[in-house]
Amino acid sequence: MESATHGVVAREGTRPLANLTEIAIPIHNEEKVLVASIHRLRRHLQKHFPYPFVITIADNGSTDRSWELATQLARELPDVRAIRVPVKGRGGAIRYAWMHSEATVVAYMDVDLSIDLDAFAPLVAAVMSGHSDIAIGTRYAQGSFVARSAKRAFFSRALNSLLRNVLGARFSDAMCGFKAARRESIQPILRMVTDNRWFFDPEMLLYAQRSGLRIHEVPVVCIDDPDSSVHVIRDAADDLRAMVGVARRLTGGLTSPWFVAVWMLCTALYAVLYVALDRVLPMWWANALALVVAVLANTAALRTFSFGVRGAARAIRYQLATWLDFALRLVLSSMAITALFLIGASVPAPVEAAVVFGSIAIASWLLSRLLSRRGGTVEPSYGVHRR
Repeated sequence: MESATHGVVAREGTRPLANLTEIAIPIHNEEKVLVASIHRLRRHLQKHFPYPFVITIADNGSTDRSWELATQLARELPDVRAIRVPVKGRGGAIRYAWMHSEATVVAYMDVDLSIDLDAFAPLVAAVMSGHSDIAIGTRYAQGSFVARSAKRAFFSRALNSLLRNVLGARFSDAMCGFKAARRESIQPILRMVTDNRWFFDPEMLLYAQRSGLRIHEVPVVCIDDPDSSVHVIRDAADDLRAMVGVARRLTGGLTSPWFVAVWMLCTALYAVLYVALDRVLPMWWANALALVVAVLANTAALRTFSFGVRGAARAIRYQLATWLDFALRLVLSSMAITALFLIGASVPAPVEAAVVFGSIAIASWLLSRLLSRRGGTVEPSYGVHRR
């Protein structure tokens, strides 16, 4: 590995590696912002961060002057180092840096520093104190503020909704580029992660949750870089493919046929119930009741047999969460359809579909807001504590 490594900062009265936090900054062709961002981050940490730190610039195949600038920064600043990562992808760069770290806490953030740095000390403190194994920034909790394009916001919320409803995720924002973890806890998880690109974060968190690690969420202020090189639609498609792969691994390779079988059985159950109930109930009631039974049956089957949910308490919790999600979707979509019906004019099918889809998206947003609050604050910890 070609690298330029300089000393770890050691505050007065501390050993070089005691309570050390290593912050990985993955880069790929970031010559325009790299120097300014590293200096800004370093100034903030020196002034506001209570632990010793080292900043690791993880270059991931840059073809511009990024590597030259990274090595220059490492030569000039005693608490900055630069490494060249032999694998491609942002996720691969983070994993490589974390796997080769000796710090107590490993963290990462994106080079554009779109997340307000004031949240970094609370993020690391949750892990350093032993309260949690992993701490993640969330843009979807009380106290958060987000300024970003509508397209990026939509795809982000859609992905997080799929993670919760399909894979049983119990964290609100998998994709926020602002995370910290105890090195000894996260390194075994990293060996399980296969995605080297943008789905690295959700995959890591899903495996961590499944392994019983404690995940803490910190609300953040996020102002996206309008010049970001992220390709939203292409990356969203890649994420969906990666999600299918993770689901297959979580279910022993049987996800596709299992999902199809469960979906077909629950669809048939809904059809039979609707036809029977429609004879004795108004259409809206027949539809709602049939959907309730089918959705709960579908969720119970998938999470019990595919995702290892066992025990009455956990099953009830999953069913209640599913009911809340379904109720919001049903109410808002029914209101939207009723409003279209009351207009009286013939509404084209694409318009009706768009209205229903929009109402479901609003329901997902409302659910994420509701689940992110508990007594007016962010839920302090997600996941199952080790026994």
